Amino acid sequence: MIFFKFSPSNLYFRLALTDLFSYSLSPSNCVLIGLVALLTGMSKTGVHGAGMLSAPLLALVFGGHNSSGIILPMLIIADVFGVFYYHRHASWKHLKLLLPWAAVGIIAGTFAGAYIDDKTFKIIMAITIFVSIPLMIWLKQGEKDSIPKAGWFSVSTGIAGGFTSMVGNLAGSVMAVYLLAARLPKNVYIGTTAWFFLVINWAKVPFHVFSWHTITLNTVFLSLITLPLILLGAIAGVFIIKKVPEEYYRGFIIIMTIVAAVSMLL
Repeated sequence: MIFFKFSPSNLYFRLALTDLFSYSLSPSNCVLIGLVALLTGMSKTGVHGAGMLSAPLLALVFGGHNSSGIILPMLIIADVFGVFYYHRHASWKHLKLLLPWAAVGIIAGTFAGAYIDDKTFKIIMAITIFVSIPLMIWLKQGEKDSIPKAGWFSVSTGIAGGFTSMVGNLAGSVMAVYLLAARLPKNVYIGTTAWFFLVINWAKVPFHVFSWHTITLNTVFLSLITLPLILLGAIAGVFIIKKVPEEYYRGFIIIMTIVAAVSMLL
């Protein structure tokens, strides 16, 4: 049974589900969570950068460490929408190179995350995004076809992707660097990232449940409540990406990453 209580003295809504769902959320918190759900849905259908805004926004409500587990069920729901729409376009060659090393990164991130406080979490988020931007711009210039074929590049990207995804759900910028170097077509780029994140996000669940204890029935219920907004965001993402010409999509990725990076400074 769900209860809504309004207190004029301190102007907050208390939303509680008996024994299972107990969060005290202000109206502004609810707006932020709704915005996170929309951005999460958009990020999984090609609007790169939207997902990088989600993690820091949710951290404002729940703190960095806790928010990483709260947003994970939302990401998994959004992953399903992304894979459903773009599943035929994935590059399995690149996925086979990345996923085994991403597992190594997830395990490393699990151990490291236990010692990372909220301040360090924000620093990691900022560094990840800001380092990715010049790399994306550099990879966009000229011919660099030999880079994604190098074994060290796949290994380092896989480990970094798994680690940053586990610690802060920010592997989007890491994957963007790799897939820009691979010069994949727009739909293949989106389909490959959709499958990559569906696999690693599910792989992260046991660590969040049994090691970090950041996924509970409460967080799952919260994510399910945001499902309509996630779906709306996913549909909006498909609409936006259809309007972006193939030849401009690489630039679009870089611009969205820069927008996300600037937003973190505001």
